[in-house]
Amino acid sequence: MSRETTGAARAERHPAPQGGTGHAGPVEPTASARARVRPVGAGDAVIHGGFWGRRQQLNRDVSLPIGARRLRDAGNLDDLRLAQQPGDHSAAYRGPRFMDSDIYKWLEAVAWELGRRPDPELSAQLHEWTGAIADAQDEDGYINSWVQASGDRSRRYRDLSMSHELYCMGHLLQAAVAAHRAAGDDELLAVARRAADHLVATFGPDADPGLDGHPVIEMALAELARETGEAEYLRLARHFVLSRGRGTIEGHGRLPIYYSDRVPVTEATHLEGHAVRALYLASGVADVALELPDADGEAAASLASSQERQWEDTVASRTYLTGGFGSRWDGEAFGDAFELPPDRAYCETCAAIAAVQWSWRRLLATGDPRHADLIERILFNGFASGTSLEGDEFFYVNALRVRAGAVADDHRNPAAGRHGWYTVACCPPNVMRTIAQLSGYLATHDDGGVQLQQYASGALAAALPGGEVTLQVTTDYPWDGRVEIEIRTAPVEEWSLDLRVPAWCDGASATVHLGGNGGRDRVPGEAGTYLGLRRRWAAGDRVVLQLPMAVRITRPDERIDAVRGCAAVEVGPLVYCFEDHDQPEGVGVDEIVLSGERASVSWRPELLGGVAVVELDGGALAGGTGSVPYRDAETPSAHTPTRLTAVPYHAWANRGVRAMRVWVPLAGGGAS
Repeated sequence: MSRETTGAARAERHPAPQGGTGHAGPVEPTASARARVRPVGAGDAVIHGGFWGRRQQLNRDVSLPIGARRLRDAGNLDDLRLAQQPGDHSAAYRGPRFMDSDIYKWLEAVAWELGRRPDPELSAQLHEWTGAIADAQDEDGYINSWVQASGDRSRRYRDLSMSHELYCMGHLLQAAVAAHRAAGDDELLAVARRAADHLVATFGPDADPGLDGHPVIEMALAELARETGEAEYLRLARHFVLSRGRGTIEGHGRLPIYYSDRVPVTEATHLEGHAVRALYLASGVADVALELPDADGEAAASLASSQERQWEDTVASRTYLTGGFGSRWDGEAFGDAFELPPDRAYCETCAAIAAVQWSWRRLLATGDPRHADLIERILFNGFASGTSLEGDEFFYVNALRVRAGAVADDHRNPAAGRHGWYTVACCPPNVMRTIAQLSGYLATHDDGGVQLQQYASGALAAALPGGEVTLQVTTDYPWDGRVEIEIRTAPVEEWSLDLRVPAWCDGASATVHLGGNGGRDRVPGEAGTYLGLRRRWAAGDRVVLQLPMAVRITRPDERIDAVRGCAAVEVGPLVYCFEDHDQPEGVGVDEIVLSGERASVSWRPELLGGVAVVELDGGALAGGTGSVPYRDAETPSAHTPTRLTAVPYHAWANRGVRAMRVWVPLAGGGAS
């Protein structure tokens, strides 16, 4: 597929960051961390236009203002004010007990946006909400508006399995780190430090042994320790991580597995239970394993080993094609191995975000490009589908199949379409903070050079031992596999520019254009590895990476019963789906089969804001199925040949909800 590229013009308007001196991103390992590679900070990478640039602009212009209004309308600010008042105001409290967390995630998004581009209005909102939070905080550092509004201090930590008290404080800590790094704000960081000091004084092996039913405090404490240098925060994160899995958390009709408390993290072989809880915990485990001091090396090694097992097994047997996680509505949970039904897929948007967070930490720990491959799959599919193309509505659940005439039995059901907000509003502000911090996931570096992990038009800077590197990247990815990298500044010594070749890509190559002498080299790349280019680079040198994007017909593992005999369509990093909107008149996607022949890709600028569509051969069920929906194995089904059209999965349900499917029975494949 091809499109007119305007990246060069954008590059002139957006010069590269100079010198790797910008603010850190959401994860910033310390100098002593066991990291194979280190992130190029969110302030040292800039996205210019293209797929993610447009979404970042919509996030700033549309989504964040929606968040501000919805938080006020839902009562989040009023709840903080109730927390400041003496007496019992439980009856006046609005919303679920974890309302504070939505504020903190939205504030984190505001902070990262301020780091991208200062704005007086956003800055004023950051300070207004921070003031309300500071006013609500108790003198000893405790803060949770749901508990405080009751006026009963004895309710603190009384029901940790479901109170979300530490969960909310975890998001407060993450917002404070973002505000400090990206916006230079000390006010929210002071609130967070008081809260963390309170937790250190309250919990631990020699104090309250309780654990929050919803992890997130673990990675939040680890990141706050990185930001402040307070070792006590990391020690408490270690305690929470290593105490998990003793079967002590249950209640509200849930057994320990729901809370990721059935098996110690050092013994677990895969993630299980509530998907978001499990993935947040895994991210915290990754942080602790990276940062434990050498004196605690045995624990760090045990945690790292368990992380490897869990990632391998979970990705191999519990991952949807879209990068979604969570196959059960009951408990919003992981299912058993290969239990991946497309129609009942839960694939919560928050789980996609949590999986990006975990895989990013695994990438930093190992340098293994498979983690970046999974991040790419998630971002372009199971995450991008969570937001409308206009940035004003959101999916909570991201199923891979909706039948014609489906009636939503729950407000989260995709058959009801995206919503502007939810009573349990975890997903929208989570999307906002992730898009705002996205530049922090583009690239890494080590002493030997720079690794491009995700492809987007923009610029980045990294400090290497020999000096500073600045790069300009121009691409129309994911619509086109051509990625041009220009060296703007470079050390005089040799260093390596490593370009990730996605596992889906065969025939990748890079052509090196040396500005000084006009030399040119073509270097082949192998799928699933880094294409390494090591030399003495000079300003003006260019590399053109070509990632061929052939249409791929993907078959599932035969142990995935729900889609055995089916196939899906992929192009580059994008998973495609079939919507009724795009098929010939009278052809519904509930009745189609796929042959996969004569596949072609074309750019449709007028469709869904501009997308590449795939057309290919298939068939439509001819005639009825009889009195019951079964037939003799010897009787073939009859299909009328037809030409089918698929659109990117992330763009579905933007023209109203009609029947949609990712997996389609193969003609003659025997699938139901």
